[in-house]
Parts: sequence; C-alpha cells; structure tokens
Amino acid sequence: MTSRASRPPAGGSRAALAVTAIVVGSSVTLSLVAIAGGVVAVMRKIVTPERRRRDDLRIVGHDAASSTVRLTSTADTRLPGRYSLWFDGGRGHARLGEVLSDDGRVVVRRVEQVTAGSLDGARSGRIGGWLWSDPGEAGLEAEEVRVDTEVGPAPAWLVPAEGGERGPWMIGVHGRGVTRAETIRSVPVFRRHGYTSLLVSYRNDGEAPRSPDGRYALGDDEWADVESAMAYALLHGATSLVLMGWSMGGALVLQAATRSTLAGRVSGVVLESPVVDWRTTLRFQGAAMHVPRVVQDLVLRLLMSPALSRLSGRRGPIDLDRLDLVAGADALDVPVLLLHSDDDGFVPSTASHALADARPDLVRLEVFRTARHTKLYNFDPQRFEGVIDGWLGRLPRASGRTARSARPSAAD
Repeated sequence: MTSRASRPPAGGSRAALAVTAIVVGSSVTLSLVAIAGGVVAVMRKIVTPERRRRDDLRIVGHDAASSTVRLTSTADTRLPGRYSLWFDGGRGHARLGEVLSDDGRVVVRRVEQVTAGSLDGARSGRIGGWLWSDPGEAGLEAEEVRVDTEVGPAPAWLVPAEGGERGPWMIGVHGRGVTRAETIRSVPVFRRHGYTSLLVSYRNDGEAPRSPDGRYALGDDEWADVESAMAYALLHGATSLVLMGWSMGGALVLQAATRSTLAGRVSGVVLESPVVDWRTTLRFQGAAMHVPRVVQDLVLRLLMSPALSRLSGRRGPIDLDRLDLVAGADALDVPVLLLHSDDDGFVPSTASHALADARPDLVRLEVFRTARHTKLYNFDPQRFEGVIDGWLGRLPRASGRTARSARPSAAD
C-alpha cells in the first residue's frame, strides 16, 4: 500500500492529467490535419495538368566531336533503342541513339541530332519516348485541322492515306502530360494498311481548350473529345475507325469505345501502356511515392464524392467504377490489341493482364519485358510494328455493327 506521504498532491495529479490530455489531443489533431492536408495535396496532384515537366536526370557531359552525351545511369537512360532527350527546361531537344557504354553510374549514348538548343553546358534533362515534334520531322505529310469539341476547337494532325481520306481511319490519343506528338510513332504501320490517321488533342493538354475547371477527369470527361474526333473522321470519309490510346489516352479510348453513340463504327482498339483501371494505377503510384494506405483510400473515395471531390479543384466527381474496364469488360465488343511492358514503372501491367484474362475472346495482350512506359516502339520498333501489322491484317476494314444512336450526318 502506498503511504499518504508518497502520494502526489491531488491538484498536481489533475494538472498532469490535463496536460497529458492536451498533449495527446493536440497530437491527434495535428495528425488529422496532416492526413487531411496530405489527402488534398494528392487529390490535386492527380487531377492537375502539369504545364512543365521536371528534369529527372543529370547530364554529365557532351562531346560534339564524337556526337555523344554522358547521362546518369537510370532505368530509362539504359534502355536500348532511340529516344528523345529534353533539356534546358524543355526548350532543348536531341534525338539519342544506341548505348555505347554503361558503368552503372554513367551512360554514354550516341547523339543522332540536336533539333533545338545546345547540349553544351546543359546540366539536367529527361528522357522521352516520342522522337518527333510534328509529322513532318518523321517524313509524313500532314494537315493541321480543328476538331470541334464541347469545350471548343481542338487542334489535330490529319495524315491522309495514300489513296485519299475515303477508307479506314486511325484516331491517335496521347497520354497524360504530353501532346499529340507522342502518337506520331504509330502512323507508318497504319498508313501501310491504307489508314488515314487523325492525331488529336483533348481538353487541358496544353494545346486543346481548357475545361471550365482546368482539371483532368482521367477520361471520365475527356472521352467526349475523342467522340468529337470520331464524328470528324466519319464526316470526312472514314468508313471505319480504329482507336489507339497511349497511357491515359488508353482510358479515353476505352471510354469512347464503350460509351460513344458512334461506337458502332469502331472496328478495333489498340492500347499502348494503357490505364485500364485507375484504382490499380493510382495505388501503384501512391505506393511508389510512399503515400500511406489510409491517405490512398481517402483520396479514391473523395474523388468519387459529389461534394468533397471539389477539394481537388474539380467541379464534379470522377466515376472510378465506370473507368474500371476490368470490372466492365463485358462492355467491350470489338477486338482489342494491348501492348504493355511488365516493367512499365508508371502504369502497372497488372490490369492489362486482368483485362486479357477477362476477355480472351476479344483481347490480345502482347507483353514486353524491358521497354518501360510508352517506349515500346523505341525499344523494339520491328516488334511494335510487326504486332500491329499482323493484327490489322486480320481486322475487318469496315464495321458491320450498328451505331448506338442516330447521328446520320456523322455517318455519311
């Protein structure tokens, strides 16, 4: 038993408890505030377009005499193939060729051509998959056209087939944070099959008009701009359509193929490193950035909330259920060619595998192993084009399906 003398004064005990309660309460409050702040920050990051991409590698040196550049060794700089090197805050650009050496710290690559700026004195940059800034650089004759969308006229490149614009068309849809230049790589193989190509922009990509809130909907709104491109194609001679989407552009294409009133004119879909299910992709990226699971869960719930989604800056919620084409695989009714690298590093290939498993009757999955994100053409152009070439050869030239609603003027 404790003696009366050894007991702390009653007042002191109450004071200590009060202090403890305040400290604990403050800690809990601070934790909740920190979580809330983290949730809002992540929500905004997901839906806010990047106007300027960050450099993520160091340029160690450039030797103009030997046409080489030395870069920090990363998963992207080590990749075999041909790539773009953007530097000087995106103002400079060079096309890179083969890897000449790699000691684990520094990669030496061939410089094929500097098309903008100077590598002399450049200290940082980033690797990109698209090689050309416009079709002319790739030796393609193209016309700049405007597609009327619900947010205004969106620029697009029209690359006609050799036999003219009457016939099948391919509509190319780029991914997040890049422009329609990303899709130029796909044009030659389609052109050999007699396809006219329409390479489009869409709301908030920096070329097309902004949406009223200036925020991404991850495909839940942007697919309507793809539908506008489909209508443009049908009004200008398209007899059938193949939709090709890259990364987030894959989400747009899948929504257009399953939700558009013109989907009956689509004969096939090609997806390169696509987002098939946003929950899978966002959880993967959240884990890579060490975002706590509780924050990830709250972010996904709030993005779908009619009221609280506005914390992200959007005017309305995003329907992540509708954007899940694994769960919604039954909505697909055209052949799908899916190209994805298992080491993608940005959009995991797990949902692509799941979609192929869910619809083996329609979906063909071509798995790459070392090509990273949206760099399949750069890594192995012969395989990239060969797979598409064989798939197109088996695809009907015209769709015999019935459009889902009346848009006669667009079909004539």
